[in-house]
Amino acid sequence: SRESALSTLMATLVTADFEDGYEAPSIAEFFPGELLFEGTPFALTRINLIGLLMTALLSLLLVLAFRKPQVVPKGLQNVFEVMIDFVKHQIIDEVIGAQGRKYLPYLATLFFMILFWNLSGIIPGLNMPATAVIGVPLFLALTSYVVFNVAGMRALGVGSYFKANLFPPGVPPALYVLLTPIEFISTFLLRPFTLTVRLLANMMAGHLMLVLFFSGAWYLIVVSDNLLLSVFGVVSFGAGLAFTLFEILVATLQAYIFTLLTAVYISGAVSEHH
Repeated sequence: SRESALSTLMATLVTADFEDGYEAPSIAEFFPGELLFEGTPFALTRINLIGLLMTALLSLLLVLAFRKPQVVPKGLQNVFEVMIDFVKHQIIDEVIGAQGRKYLPYLATLFFMILFWNLSGIIPGLNMPATAVIGVPLFLALTSYVVFNVAGMRALGVGSYFKANLFPPGVPPALYVLLTPIEFISTFLLRPFTLTVRLLANMMAGHLMLVLFFSGAWYLIVVSDNLLLSVFGVVSFGAGLAFTLFEILVATLQAYIFTLLTAVYISGAVSEHH
């Protein structure tokens, strides 16, 4: 009967004799051991090395793209100019205005670095986004925090900047007892926290899903030596390929969102009206 066939299938899946036992990906993957300079302040883990490698790759590509710039760009120069124009027009001009183009070097660098660090999660042999450990997104968030606060203080003056953020105009004075602590927490405490967590959580989740699909496929197809389980392994492998394409979208989107929010915070900081 259908019920007995289903029971047999489930029993096969549960009691299948595997060689070593499948180990699912865990949070421990984000805390690898030290590989170089162990026990010193300069100790490097696998994830640190991945970040350095992707930084070197980005630097090399930029040098190759612009070492002999042409009036009519092509190849790598064209690719990077399109990306820079995207940051300039779709982020800076749309959010801050033309006067915000002085922040292009920082915002373009931010976009490129996050994008390349994110994409290391789908590169075979690396398989780990450099942004999947809290130190990287936290550093980027704190840097953006300093940038938009300094921009606001330079544009409005220190006193006027804090007044504009902590005491919104047009509000009855009695409400400042409630509003000022809320504005302080949201502007000066939560912004770096939310920037960090948003990027970190997305890249951690993406890595875990990719490892789950591909390691599961390998285990079911190669290690299990079970034809029935191999079918599920093929499905897992297909899901991994599909999720890889999705992860490329997520990596690009997270670079865009982080850069966009930084531009939004800069725009709000330099404006007297919030």
